[in-house]
Amino acid sequence: MSATMTSVDAPRPAPAATRPLRRLARPGAAALGGVLLFASFPPRPLWWLAFPAFALLGWALRGRRLRVGFGLGYLAGLGFLLPLLVWTGEEVGPGPWLALVAAEALFVALSCMGISAVSRLPAWPVWAAAVWIAGEAARARVPFGGFPWGKIAFGQADGFFLPLAAVGGTPVLGFAVVLCGFGLYETGRQAMAFRRARPLPRGAAAAALLALLVPMAAALAARPLVDDSAEDGTATVAVIQGNVPRLGLDFNAQRRAVLDNHARRTEQLAKDVEAGKEPKPDFVLWPENSSDLDPYRNADARLVIDEAVEAIGVPTVVGAVVTPETGKLRNTLIEWDPARGPVDTYDKRHVQPFGEYIPMRSLVRIFNSDVDRVRRDFGPGDEVGVFDLAGTKVGLVTCFEAAFDDAARDTVTHGAQLISVPSNNATFGRSEMTYQQLAMSRVRAVEHSRSVVVPVTSGVSAVITPDGEIVERTGMFTPGALVAEVPLRSSLTPATRLGGWPELLLVLLAAGGLGAVAAGAVRKRRRTVDEGSGTDAAAEPAKR
Repeated sequence: MSATMTSVDAPRPAPAATRPLRRLARPGAAALGGVLLFASFPPRPLWWLAFPAFALLGWALRGRRLRVGFGLGYLAGLGFLLPLLVWTGEEVGPGPWLALVAAEALFVALSCMGISAVSRLPAWPVWAAAVWIAGEAARARVPFGGFPWGKIAFGQADGFFLPLAAVGGTPVLGFAVVLCGFGLYETGRQAMAFRRARPLPRGAAAAALLALLVPMAAALAARPLVDDSAEDGTATVAVIQGNVPRLGLDFNAQRRAVLDNHARRTEQLAKDVEAGKEPKPDFVLWPENSSDLDPYRNADARLVIDEAVEAIGVPTVVGAVVTPETGKLRNTLIEWDPARGPVDTYDKRHVQPFGEYIPMRSLVRIFNSDVDRVRRDFGPGDEVGVFDLAGTKVGLVTCFEAAFDDAARDTVTHGAQLISVPSNNATFGRSEMTYQQLAMSRVRAVEHSRSVVVPVTSGVSAVITPDGEIVERTGMFTPGALVAEVPLRSSLTPATRLGGWPELLLVLLAAGGLGAVAAGAVRKRRRTVDEGSGTDAAAEPAKR
C-alpha cells in the first residue's frame, strides 16, 4: 500500500521535449509579472493587474534558492521598469534610460531574493509583502537621495485599496496590494492541493484566505477617511498653463517665450474675469520653470511678471530659476503680490540627480555628453514651503518631490490646507510620465485629505479634490487656464499623524522574517555538523 501511494504521489518525469519549456516557465512568469505591473500603472485604468502580477511572482519565487530568486527578480524588474521609465530617454537617447533601469532593477532583484528566502515561513505572503515594501523604502533613499518612481501605491489611484493611503500612506497601500497578490497565488495553491485530495493544513489555508480578505476588509473600513468636505470653507484657485514653444530639452532656449506665454494667459484670464466669463480667483498658481529668467536679476522679466500679476490682482505663485552670483542655482517658487512684488520663496528640497545636478560629472560625461546641458548644478533648499495666499495656507511640492513621502506630509504638518504640485514636464514630450506623476498627486490627495492643484507648463494641469478625483484638467501642449472652487481642510489623517512609522514597522517586519530564515539556516548547519561529528566519533572505535 505504501509503495502504491508513493508511486501515485511522485511527480512523473517530464518528456524530454518539454523540459526546455519547463525551464523557461518560471523566468517567463517573472518577466510577465513585471510587464503586468507596468500595465497596471496610468494612463491605463488597469490597477487590478497588480494582483495577477504578484500572483505570478509568488509562483515563480516560492521555494526558490536565493540566487535563483535574485535572477528571477531581475527579470521581473526589467519587465516592469523598462517600459515604465522609457520617458527618461525621451530626449537624451537610450543610454541614461537603460542605465537607470539596470540600476533600479537591482532593488527589485534583491527584494525578490528576500521573498524567495521568506517563502518557506508560515504565512509567507505577509513576510513577502513586507520584504517588497522594504525594497521600495531602500529604492526611495539610495543612491543620490533615491528614486521612488514606480512604487506600487502610485499605480492605485483608481483602485479599490486607495483609502488605505489615508491610514498609513504609500507603504500601507502598497503592502495591501502586494499581500493580496501573493495571497491570491497561495489561495490557488491551497485549492489545488485540496482538489488533489492531499491533506490541507487548516492554518495554511486560513493564512492564504486572510491574505486576501484582511486587506479588502481594511480598505472598506478606511473608506470613511476619504472625505472631500470643506472643513475650512473653500478657495477659488486659478491654474495657468502657458505652454512651451517646442518640446524637448531645448525648450529652455526660448525662456522668454515661456514666460511671455504664462503672462499672456494670466492677462487673458484677467479679461475673462472682468467680462464675467470666469469667477475671480483668490490666488493664481503658475508652474515650475514658468520663468527661467531670474526676476531678481533680470529687470525685463520682473516687469513682465509685475504686469501680469497686477492685471489679475491677486497673489500669484511663480516658478523661477534663481541664479545667485556664486553658489548653486535654485529651483524656486516665488509668492508674488500684486502690490508688493515678490514677498516669499520656497526652494525645491529634493533636486533631481542627472537632471538638476550631475553627480560624478567627469565620469558620466564619458558615457553621455548630454550632461553638459546642465552647466551649473541646482542646490536643494532646506525649509518646508507653505505660502499664505489670501488667507489660504498652500503647501508647495515641486514636481519630482511628489514621489517622496516626506515632501507632501511636511507641508500638511506645517499647516497647509491645500497642496500645489507645480511641474514642468515639457522635457518628456507626450510620454506617460505626465500621467504617472498626476497619479502620484491623486494618491497624495487621499493620503493627506487635501485638495491638490497641479499647474504644469505644457500639461496635464489638474485640480484634484481630497478624495483623489480630478475635477478639472487641461490637454497637453495647449495653453489654458483652470478656475475651480476647492474645499479647504485642516484635520490630519492617520497617515499624516503617523508619518514614517508604518514604513518603519513594515521594514522591521521584513527584517524579522529574513532574520528568522537566517537563524533557521544557522541551526540547520550546526545540526548537520553535530550529526557528522557524532558519526565520526561512533566510527572511531571500529577503526581501532
